Amino acid sequence: MSASQPMVATGFPIGPAQYLSTRFAFLITGLAMSAWAPLIPFAKARLAIGESTLGLLILCFGIGSLMAMPVTGPLVNRYGCRRVITISLLLMCISLVCLAISPGIPGMALNLLVFGMMLGATDVAMNMQAVVVEKASGRAMMSGFHGFYSLGGIFGAVIMSALMWLGLSPFHALLCLASVLLLMLAYAAKDLLPADRNENTNGEREPFFVVPRGKVLLIGSLCFIAFLAEGAVLDWSAVFLNTLRGIDPVYAGLGFACFSVAMTIGRFTGDKIVNALGGTRVVLWGGLFAASGFLLVVLVPYSPAAFIGFTLIGVGASNIVPVLFTAAGNQTSMPMGLAIAAVVSMGYAGLLAGPAVIGFIAELTSLSVSFGLVALGLLALASAAKKATAR
Repeated sequence: MSASQPMVATGFPIGPAQYLSTRFAFLITGLAMSAWAPLIPFAKARLAIGESTLGLLILCFGIGSLMAMPVTGPLVNRYGCRRVITISLLLMCISLVCLAISPGIPGMALNLLVFGMMLGATDVAMNMQAVVVEKASGRAMMSGFHGFYSLGGIFGAVIMSALMWLGLSPFHALLCLASVLLLMLAYAAKDLLPADRNENTNGEREPFFVVPRGKVLLIGSLCFIAFLAEGAVLDWSAVFLNTLRGIDPVYAGLGFACFSVAMTIGRFTGDKIVNALGGTRVVLWGGLFAASGFLLVVLVPYSPAAFIGFTLIGVGASNIVPVLFTAAGNQTSMPMGLAIAAVVSMGYAGLLAGPAVIGFIAELTSLSVSFGLVALGLLALASAAKKATAR
């Protein structure tokens, strides 16, 4: 065994093969997740439904994710990352293809529920693998792993759109993409971490769910804020640019594009930044940068300032969540599996519920006020950086 392959508690060596398999897990998940976005208009037309019904169907996806996340940590502890990630990604690819042919509204709702559950399970399991691999490597790697998820998010939608532009039906386009994803999974699965017997000192297995406590509750709350900020840009940046800055709807999506590109670049350079500055400073300055971006968007009434602001938000937010996930794996308040499951669940609750809250506040006041409140939340996140990331 080479010096580059340290052993974990299971006796399983960790080295370049495990680094690559972890990157593949994040990349496959990002590709599968983003492939659904171009299908939404086709699903709406095929089912002949309105926006409200479509919104309820999409909610099934979020509900499925939140249902699976809290119980996935203990499942990984019992059966290992390899089994959970492999089975979840396999079922995710199958359900992804079925999204193009699901019969009727009940069938689509059930399929989206399953698709969301598999995404939620994979998200927790691959982050657990990432924590173990990062610990064994002795250096920051989490931002790079999440960078591959972001890369998959960019290319998944592009690939699907390109395949359908070439004349393939949504079903055949998904079949092509899913086939490639399954080949990638078959290559990576052998190097995912195997089962480990994670039992407590009394010989009893961990429960499937516990209420977050101690440091985990703090980290989860900060993840909620970080994901809420991402959801605000995703769902409301184009509306803000169109209604409050007068930008043509054709170009209003460029605000989110600036954010996405900045976040992806930030994550691929994030490991070096975290290794150089430490997690505490990254969360502190990341929160301040992101808050400054929101304030620039709101307070300076010019379109270029808004685009710069959304770019700043992407730069600042890019490495906050990876550092917080690492902190969740290093804390001692709760077992790692339960901690990561809780933190991921709280984070995605912010991503799913946050934009709706922003819309409600905007209805009562204005979208500028909503963005301003997000900025205040990010300032609170920055102020708690040391307490959340200190070992």
